[in-house]
Order: sequence, then structure tokens, then C-alpha cells
Amino acid sequence: MVSRTSAGIATITFSHPKSNSLPGVLLVELARAVSVAGADPAARVILLRSEGDTFCAGASFAELQNISDASGGKRFFMGFVNLILAMIRAPKFVVTRVQGKAVGGGVGIVSASDYAIAARGASLKLSELAVGLGPFIVGLPIQKKIGMGAFSAMSIDADWRDADWGYRHGLYAELHSDVASLDAAVGKRTETLAASNPDAMAQLKKVFWEGTENWAEQLASRAAMSGTLVLSEFTSEAVGRTGPK
Repeated sequence: MVSRTSAGIATITFSHPKSNSLPGVLLVELARAVSVAGADPAARVILLRSEGDTFCAGASFAELQNISDASGGKRFFMGFVNLILAMIRAPKFVVTRVQGKAVGGGVGIVSASDYAIAARGASLKLSELAVGLGPFIVGLPIQKKIGMGAFSAMSIDADWRDADWGYRHGLYAELHSDVASLDAAVGKRTETLAASNPDAMAQLKKVFWEGTENWAEQLASRAAMSGTLVLSEFTSEAVGRTGPK
């Protein structure tokens, strides 16, 4: 993971050889980087992005397979909790560049962003139910962003939604034809925000995330739920069949 600040833009770039999946260590680093950027007076906007063709494949299946008890399971899923909370609590807009597919936790990152800009290849999928889990943690920001109807359909029908679907339902604020157009749009948007009134943006962000004051407790409870479910025989076999990400 790389984080740098220039011209008022704090750019946080993450990567993982398995389609940008998220092991626990990377989740901790991402949450910390977002919190640091949020407190940095030199940064007026936070840009979150990944490398490669896939935006984010969600939780690391290799790490899920190594969880041996409920406390370890909760500890792993708290990584997603802390990242989501860091994103929505940062007093600066989080703009996310989505160049390719987003799965599970990757959709959670998109939904916890204040402004996500995507390319047409950025399809979305909540695959948790297929492996015996559920999108319990990422479900809070997804539901807030797109509503219960679309979220429940997306959770039950764990198939791909194309980028147009994400744009129509409000997960993506902008949709561009290719990565070059995406990068031009990301640059323009972040430069505009870096020149905007930071106090106005901070107050507007509070408005965006009104009603989330008790999310820390709710999300911790859902992390415990996921941490127990991941130990089930069903999930163990399903993750093994799917293979590590």
C-alpha cells in the first residue's frame, strides 16, 4: 500500500497479487492511512484507488481458511469494520476510483465512499451467501447508499451487476467508457475538491452520513456474527471449492 499527499490530494493506493483481495494486514493499513489523511491539514480530499485490472476481490479467501476460532474470525472481520468507519468518519470526502470488478468487501468500499467514479468494466457482486456467509458488515453502507430493496436483491441473487446497474442505483456517481476517461475524470474531480472550502465539505460530509452514529456497535456485532459463521462446515467447504483469492 502507498499513501502520498500532493496539491491537497491524499492518494491511497492498495494492491494484492490475488486480484486485490484484502487480508487483515492490508485492511489495518488502509484504515490507518484513511485516518491519517483525514487528520492531515495538507490534504483536502482523499483518493482511494487500487492497481491492476480488478478493483477489489473482497476478503482474502486464504485468510478465511486459516481462521480457527470465533475470536479470530471477529478480529479479521473487524478489519472491514474499521476501514468503513475510517472512511465515513474522515472529515474529508473520500473519492474512489473503480477501474474494474468489485466483489464483497470491494463493494463495501465503494458504498462507504462519498463519491465513486467507475469505468464500464466495474461490475459488482456480493458473493458472501454463496460461501455460507452474508454481507453483514458491508451491508450497512450499501443499504444506506442504494436502499433495502436493491441491497436485499443483490445479497440474495449473488450474481454480477454491471457498472450501469451500479450507476443507476447510486453506487457510482460517474461512469466512463474506459480507464483513460476514468482517470481524466478522477483527476478533474479531485483537483476541484482540493480547491473547495474544506469546512463546507466537512459539514456536507456530516449530512451524508447522518444516522450512522451507532454504526460502531452495529458493525462490531455483525463482525462477531461473521466470525462465527466462517467456522461452519458449509463455509469451510465452500471457500475451499472456490479457492483462495
